[in-house]
Amino acid sequence: MSEPVIVLESLKKYYFMGEFVIKALDDVSLSIRKGEYTAIMGPSGSGKSTMMHLVGCLDTPTEGKIYIDADDTSSLREEDLAYLRNAKIGFVFQQFNLLMKINALENVMTPLMYAGYSIRQRREIAENALEQVGLKDRMKHRPNELSGGQKQRIAIARALVNDPTILLADEPTGALDTVTGEQIMDLFEQINQQGRTVIMVTHDPEVSSRCRRTIHLRDGKIVEDL
Repeated sequence: MSEPVIVLESLKKYYFMGEFVIKALDDVSLSIRKGEYTAIMGPSGSGKSTMMHLVGCLDTPTEGKIYIDADDTSSLREEDLAYLRNAKIGFVFQQFNLLMKINALENVMTPLMYAGYSIRQRREIAENALEQVGLKDRMKHRPNELSGGQKQRIAIARALVNDPTILLADEPTGALDTVTGEQIMDLFEQINQQGRTVIMVTHDPEVSSRCRRTIHLRDGKIVEDL
């Protein structure tokens, strides 16, 4: 059995609003092994996106520990966290988060600017990523010239361009129609079969049914892990 790539230990994320305390995550512990394909489910406000942001080192916990590849993220300097986010973790969002004034190729090249590659190398790597998601023939198109499914494929290519071991997806089919969503889920399966760890936040039971493990959150706690 593979080693855990992500470990959460007694993780808490509280927000303090005057006298009120909002417990977005309340003493959550779990481990996810390399190559797992996991869905995080729960109603609105259950802590799904909070968990995603913490695992992706986009936010810090109130209490508890997060280990990525056995590294305690709380002990890392900001520049080390930035390297970890850029080199080991890819992010895919519901609203794509593409830069609208540049074309698909340039969007996918953007994360490589911080990795020390030449322009020629960045272009070659980005073209290969677009080919992997079936959009190399659209690489000169800007986002407003593409469908929702094509935009999400570009976003996935951008997430893969640094060859991360972990892919985090927050409601990646939420803005898509059913048929396009199925195509995107097929693509995530292919990515997982290449050995990447995929963690997907979703409220859609059909999406979670495509994953091999489903963790249910409610009121900031894990209530089911199947």
